[in-house]
Amino acid sequence: MSIRKLKNSIGKKVRFLRLEKGLSQEKLAESVNMSREHISCIERGKNLASIETLYYLSEFFKVDIKYFFD
Repeated sequence: MSIRKLKNSIGKKVRFLRLEKGLSQEKLAESVNMSREHISCIERGKNLASIETLYYLSEFFKVDIKYFFD
């Protein structure tokens, strides 16, 4: 899988989980101590989330971190 596809795939999964919980990007960002811009860039596939970011997101959403790579 290319980096571009990985960024897009992770971004779609973050967006799906966020919308499933009915959260805005602002509310998610506050909950995981990140900026809304950072969340937006991850969701749009502009930035590849770090392992640390994925850890915090997986903890918040109560999913295994492997979810982002399936």
